[in-house]
Amino acid sequence: MRRLLLIEDDTILRENTAELLELSDYQVMTAPNGKIGMQLAKKHLPDLIVCDIMMPEMDGYAVLEALSNDESTKYIPFIYLSAKTERQDVRRGMNLGADDYITKPFSEEELISAIESRLAKISILKEIQEKVEPVSENQGELRTLNDLKNFFDDNGAIVNFAEGQHIYEEGDHANTIYLILKGLVKCHKLDEQGKELTTALHKEDDLFGYTSFTENTPYQETATAIQPTELVGVSNNVLKGILNTNHQVTMELINLLTEDLKGTKDQLLQMAYSSVHKKTATTILKFAEKLNKRPDEAIRISRNDLASVAGIATETLIRTMSSFRKEGILEIEGRNIRIIDIEKLKSIS
Repeated sequence: MRRLLLIEDDTILRENTAELLELSDYQVMTAPNGKIGMQLAKKHLPDLIVCDIMMPEMDGYAVLEALSNDESTKYIPFIYLSAKTERQDVRRGMNLGADDYITKPFSEEELISAIESRLAKISILKEIQEKVEPVSENQGELRTLNDLKNFFDDNGAIVNFAEGQHIYEEGDHANTIYLILKGLVKCHKLDEQGKELTTALHKEDDLFGYTSFTENTPYQETATAIQPTELVGVSNNVLKGILNTNHQVTMELINLLTEDLKGTKDQLLQMAYSSVHKKTATTILKFAEKLNKRPDEAIRISRNDLASVAGIATETLIRTMSSFRKEGILEIEGRNIRIIDIEKLKSIS
């Protein structure tokens, strides 16, 4: 039976929530304030912690910060349960490394779903780590990025994601690096107005998910499958071990990161200075390249994803694509886009 720690200073809410969780087959420990909760967490090492923010003795922010700095508790999934609903409060909690943030009042289904999701995720990551780490001690010398990708293929754990499913979310613990075996992944963030900005597109044979190899840095963006996607994952600790003993691979990975930064810079410059027609044409060509499609093959992609990458409003993108269709550059049927005149599209981009 999974063991949860509930830290909540409101006696009635604490007792009612504990009863709800026990009826869902969880073993529940409770604490009336952050200080006692932190002590229980270090002593009993629960499978997951649900914690209020505004509490006497020690608030929820201080609890998570203290547990994150302790090797024995730093990877325990942590969910905030709070009446604080302001965006800056949510962002502060997620930046500290919380796995989820549920606002009061909440439904039973919402809380149980969040707990089950986080426990399932930590179970997958644990399986990946257990499968890969014993092998990594004898991986032999790796010289190139292809050698590294072959290591992922041979020793990583395969995970599948449906179209639209999050692979990880901004603020999650960055425990796993992924190699795409099949599919397409977008990485994205929300700006202060809540508008989605796509920061990267990753296709088959791309590596993604790396943040820091020296610190416990959470994911800085959300990754979502925009097609049915198959990934193979290796734990961050395993990759650190490989880079420590295979300096040639480290240099190649640095070159890859440099190219990623250059691509991001070029994308930002394009978004800042390009016309709407040029942004739209460039983005369609970029998706065709990432999807490895020939010009005569249809690209199936949502208008929102196209607009997010192009950095323009969805309505503006739709109007621009309609004009491309009238000019005989594209054929459009539902979500399917087929390039008819690729040279003309390139001349616009």
